[in-house]
Amino acid sequence: MAPLPDPDLLRPESSLPGRRLSELAEQAVRCTPACCGASTTVSDGGDEHPIAVTHPDLAGLVSVQLRSGDGPIPAAEERGAPVDAEDLLRDERWPAYRAMALDAGVRSCVTLPFQRGGLTVTLTLFGFRPGALDDPGRGPAQALGDLATTSFVRDRHYRAVLTELDQLSTALRTRPVVDQATGIVMHVLGCDADTAFGVLRRISQTTNRKLADVAAALVETRGRGLERELVSLAR
Repeated sequence: MAPLPDPDLLRPESSLPGRRLSELAEQAVRCTPACCGASTTVSDGGDEHPIAVTHPDLAGLVSVQLRSGDGPIPAAEERGAPVDAEDLLRDERWPAYRAMALDAGVRSCVTLPFQRGGLTVTLTLFGFRPGALDDPGRGPAQALGDLATTSFVRDRHYRAVLTELDQLSTALRTRPVVDQATGIVMHVLGCDADTAFGVLRRISQTTNRKLADVAAALVETRGRGLERELVSLAR
């Protein structure tokens, strides 16, 4: 019977890519017969490509693929389907990766891609013997990869919501000050609220300062000494 997934895979606080990737790789090895090691990666299409491996010797096998764009990981990411090599001694694909794998004693491998919510997670399983990995795409490794990818996407959404809430909280805290500053500009210029707010925004943009900071400074001085500058910005 396959081991149950680690509960940490389900926790939002386990959202750091390195930890989550390591957990996925380690559990995949434990539940896959004849697997001698595993590597995992995650990418959102940007420059960062966090990886995790179950043995230091496997790090080079991942790095050479990411540098060259050639190997089972890039191929699986592009195809969106598993890519396997039953015997790297006879497989002529990916020369640089193949040479390094054979030097490390790896004879077979399979890479499973998991694409969801703009993220691509890969799980690569390695074997010392040719043909040692029996269709992991239908076994526990597939389920673990699905679970980990779902957790990555969930945590990404969770962090996005927290960021949005933080921005909203900041906006609510600064709104009274911005309203006061708008009122001062309206009084100095004899203009409406939209025009006054536009003046504040132009000051913010031209001085490269946050709108809330501009408003706070204006409220503190009550607009004294800034009448000429406000008039010029309103034109």
